[in-house]
Amino acid sequence: MRKLYVFLMLNSILFLFSQKRPNLLQYKTTGEKIKVWDSYCNSLTETEKYPLLIKEAEIGIVLAKNHRKYLSKFYFYKGYGYEYTNNQYEKATVFFEKSLMLSKGKYLEQEVLALMRLNYMYYSIKEYKKGEELINYVKEIVDTVKVKSSKATLLGSIGEYYLDRSEFENFINYKLKAIDYLLLDKSKKETSNNIGISYLQIADAYNDMKQFEKAVEYANYAVPYLKRSDGIAFLYNTYIEAYTNLGNIDLAKKYYLELYQLGQNNQMLFLNISYANRNMSEFYLEKNRLELADDYADKALHFAEKSNDEEILMEANAIKGKVLVGQKKYPEAIKTLNKALNFAYIYDKRFFAEINKKLSESYASQKKWDKAYQYYKAYNQTNDSLLIESGKQSLANAEAQFQNKSKQQEIKFLVNENTIHELTIKNSKKQRIYLISGLVAIAIIGGLLYYQSRNRKKINRKLMILNAELDKANKTKMQFFGILNHDLRSPIISLINFLHLQKEAPEMLDEETKNRLELQTTTATEQLLEQMEDLLLWSKGQMENFVPSFNNYKIEEIFSEVKKEFVWVNDIQISFNYSENMSVFTDKEYMKTILRNLINNSIKVLQGKSEAQIVCKAWEESNESFIEISDNGGGANIEKFRALYDDHTSIGIKKGLGLHVIRDLCKSINCNIEVKSNQIIGETQIILRIKKA
Repeated sequence: MRKLYVFLMLNSILFLFSQKRPNLLQYKTTGEKIKVWDSYCNSLTETEKYPLLIKEAEIGIVLAKNHRKYLSKFYFYKGYGYEYTNNQYEKATVFFEKSLMLSKGKYLEQEVLALMRLNYMYYSIKEYKKGEELINYVKEIVDTVKVKSSKATLLGSIGEYYLDRSEFENFINYKLKAIDYLLLDKSKKETSNNIGISYLQIADAYNDMKQFEKAVEYANYAVPYLKRSDGIAFLYNTYIEAYTNLGNIDLAKKYYLELYQLGQNNQMLFLNISYANRNMSEFYLEKNRLELADDYADKALHFAEKSNDEEILMEANAIKGKVLVGQKKYPEAIKTLNKALNFAYIYDKRFFAEINKKLSESYASQKKWDKAYQYYKAYNQTNDSLLIESGKQSLANAEAQFQNKSKQQEIKFLVNENTIHELTIKNSKKQRIYLISGLVAIAIIGGLLYYQSRNRKKINRKLMILNAELDKANKTKMQFFGILNHDLRSPIISLINFLHLQKEAPEMLDEETKNRLELQTTTATEQLLEQMEDLLLWSKGQMENFVPSFNNYKIEEIFSEVKKEFVWVNDIQISFNYSENMSVFTDKEYMKTILRNLINNSIKVLQGKSEAQIVCKAWEESNESFIEISDNGGGANIEKFRALYDDHTSIGIKKGLGLHVIRDLCKSINCNIEVKSNQIIGETQIILRIKKA
């Protein structure tokens, strides 16, 4: 809100009266013309005719080209006109610098005015290095200035420099010194308004420090000194902010309505109205009355845009963004808050911290954790610096002994000033001790919280590892049981069928058939025993880690071992086709298990069918090896093979388990599986693709 009180302070220094445009032909000498034109330009500031002031100041510049003092004044008027005609700060700065150059070290009153304006201009156009150099110069000359009003203005400018940086302790100290000199200076009527504005500046600082009762107290001090409408508008804003934060909405509404009546048709007061609407929106947002909060936020944004002031627009975008967060409109909130963020750090670190916090909340609500962490980190860093500064704010309460109802009587006894300084120093030491103690306590608490958080993370990581191992063990057991079920089931069924046939219908078996079946059964049983031994040895080797052991194996070796396991099969022709010396990079036992399961599935499909065939063939293409298991079992709907792809397909012991085993084992050895089934032709092909080493 610096824009408001800087504007008011300058008005009170310059504007004494208004007058009609003088006829220069009535004056004989150039000196007379210059003086009357100076008075006229001064009056234009009173009537706020800023575009006209730019034009008329140019005439003054021509008149005073050989009069250094007045030339400095007219440059100042022109800069002032640009400043308050749509905030043309860059143009204004050029003319204020010319005014300062001409008046520096020669015309104190004009030099002080130029310094005050440039202090604000450099702040507004972000020329921070120039601003720092300017304020260092002011500090050098302020003690040499004897004129009380000028000394007060310079002290106030130093204070405002610190206010821009949220250094409230320094701000209040310099502003109180400025008030001292203003109270001592009774020579000019405009001093009264300056005192009122200075009290309002301190009240506004207490609002920033969230000491709202103190803000009301200093606003009350200002009331007798304020006569102009712009100063009264600033007063109303101070009351609105304080009372909304104190929860007294009735008094806040009273001053809100009075401000609207005063400023809704005055373009220069639009920023006051925007500021008031922002405070009302903050109040209703705190009460979670989002509809009212949104309405006031929209009004704040409307008048901020009309004011053409970056700081006011930043504050309006900030409150609108906060309301959108409350409404859970996070994409819109992020967009609006980013508009405010571009200027927040420059104008107000508190806003910068709060906007980063709201952006963090918005991204967290969208589960964009990296962004949320980024903005929360920025919030944390800024907030820490503000907390350190806030520890110093209590030092400003030393002024309570200096500023009260009897202040104006005490001011006559300047000898007490040394006592006040001593008390301030003592209190400063105490406050620093308290601050250091508080920071140490915060550091200890923070360390404990960090230690607990780190331990929780370690435990969570261990639990995650154990859960993963348990899940893996469960899957391993399921795979093993699936292999046992599928690989042993078919040979055992063949044996059982033969025994049932021999028991229930022995007359159907002639001697030759009986001998042939006995031989097949014996061979199948021996093969079953060998297969069980292989599976048990393999499972023992996999007890600790169910992981494949890759190597290059001859396809002839794999096919030969698999072929032996199906000697018990009758009425189905099983053939194996492969290229000589072809090898595959895989785990041999995994691959044998996969092939056994696929062939077993084909055997089930071909039971009772004539001219049944199963073909196992292997070949190589480019950097891949292919193994295909095909049968002429009539084909099937591709949905029946879903378990090869879908982890969530329901299974049973007799149905689907084999496909799950095939799928899991294929994943383990990096083997891709494809299924082609044509019900018209009556063929099913399952193709395994293995990359070469």
